[in-house]
Amino acid sequence: MSDQVTAVWREESARIIAALTRITRDLDLAEDLAQDALVSALEAWPVEGVPANPGAWLMTVAKRRAIDQFRRADTLRRRTAELAHDLTEEDVPDFAGAIDHIEDDVLRLVFLTCHPVLPPESRAALTLRLVGGLTTQEIARGFLVKDATMGQRISRAKKTLAEAGASFDLPVGAEREARLADVMAVIYLVFNEGYSATAGDDWMRPELCGEAIRLARLLAGLVPTEPEVLALQALLELQASRTHARTDADGTPVLLEAQDRTRWDALLIRRGLAALDAAAALDQPWGSYRVQAEIAACHARAGRAEDTDWPRIARLYDALAFAAPGPVVEVNRAVAHGRAYGADAGLVVLAPLEADPALAGSHLLPSVRGDLLERAGRPAEAAAAFTEAASLTRNEVERRVLLERAAKNS
Repeated sequence: MSDQVTAVWREESARIIAALTRITRDLDLAEDLAQDALVSALEAWPVEGVPANPGAWLMTVAKRRAIDQFRRADTLRRRTAELAHDLTEEDVPDFAGAIDHIEDDVLRLVFLTCHPVLPPESRAALTLRLVGGLTTQEIARGFLVKDATMGQRISRAKKTLAEAGASFDLPVGAEREARLADVMAVIYLVFNEGYSATAGDDWMRPELCGEAIRLARLLAGLVPTEPEVLALQALLELQASRTHARTDADGTPVLLEAQDRTRWDALLIRRGLAALDAAAALDQPWGSYRVQAEIAACHARAGRAEDTDWPRIARLYDALAFAAPGPVVEVNRAVAHGRAYGADAGLVVLAPLEADPALAGSHLLPSVRGDLLERAGRPAEAAAAFTEAASLTRNEVERRVLLERAAKNS
């Protein structure tokens, strides 16, 4: 039963916290009320069973706790009446229904957690906590810091927002424009955590991918003339289209070139390509999300792995390295050059990264090195690289795959 409660919490927590923040105008209180509702579910559901609409059940319990809190504060009697009126049965949100104001609340929550008074690392951590539903421990592992450090960071972030009197309303004009890049970056971060979990026993966490896509679509509806927002939507939908093909029947990861492309989600591909066409129609200079979406589109348009236009992908990665330079981009550029021009060409791109401190302790570099060495016909070196990568990853499924590839080359 606890697994069922956890699954519901993963799916519904962002909506519940966002709606409670709108109602109470207190982010810290909203999270406390949501957590209280979770505790109630852990106590009640094993006895009563999981309700037909678990999200609405949690919201109702949380709202009632809010009413109790405000009733205990005489100075907030008027707010009590407002909340009591808000708690009528017809007003309880239908979490199983279509996108409504609850989804707008989640988007408001993302803008709030990306407030400029917070440093970038705090914005990302707070969004993953409140929107992504990750635990403090999971976020700490993702940022390679101690659990206590991350807990303090998240607590300070909420306190900073409260002290700054940060509004829960969607920003407009210049304020929205200033915060847009951070919001997009956090949405992409949430998606990536779902697409390739940084730690734990699961290879993917599709509920996070779905939440990120919903947020990207809402953001595109909010600013439909911003090509990078449309490109972000396209990128997420195109990448998510491969979800069902990324693992086999046993849950073992399947590399892109070996995936059964008939299992790719055709609807998501159509939506992604349509969003990319809409971004292109705005006829503005390309940004990094547009370049990445074009790369994803190259894969989506290839009916077979051997039809992939790797030279174009390599050129796009060259452009991305110019527009948004960084070690992870360089690693991916090495992969693309290795596919387009041969494994040795990829190793040439990869070589300068060996001394990059940003990749120290990361499994990404040795895993790509192992792949390129395997393709170059250097099995002993490939096995050593895969073994090194396996020792560095924090994802158990990925570790097993890397060790299998190491054994295959030994």
